[in-house]
Amino acid sequence: MESISPVALKARLDAGEKPFLLDVRESWEYALCSIEGSRNISQSNIEKIQQDLKPDDDIVVICHHGLRSLQVANYLIGLGFNKISNLEGGVDAWARTVDANMAQY
Repeated sequence: MESISPVALKARLDAGEKPFLLDVRESWEYALCSIEGSRNISQSNIEKIQQDLKPDDDIVVICHHGLRSLQVANYLIGLGFNKISNLEGGVDAWARTVDANMAQY
């Protein structure tokens, strides 16, 4: 598994890359703020993650500070997913370094 900084992820998105942005926060957190194009499947609904994604998908896992996403990323790797990145610092770091207009909590 790789870690990716918010700035590096923004550069990938700006370059036209389209990784699957998997936000594993709870739905109430996602409603407060999210990275455009991300999809919310909470960590508590982990079995849906397995059903909706393929092992070769390019996936960036996102949460609030990077800890839950790290757990989910490691879980997916254990299931055979091989293109997993964890967003360092989560949406909190994204708001501080990439999108100053994003709501924070």
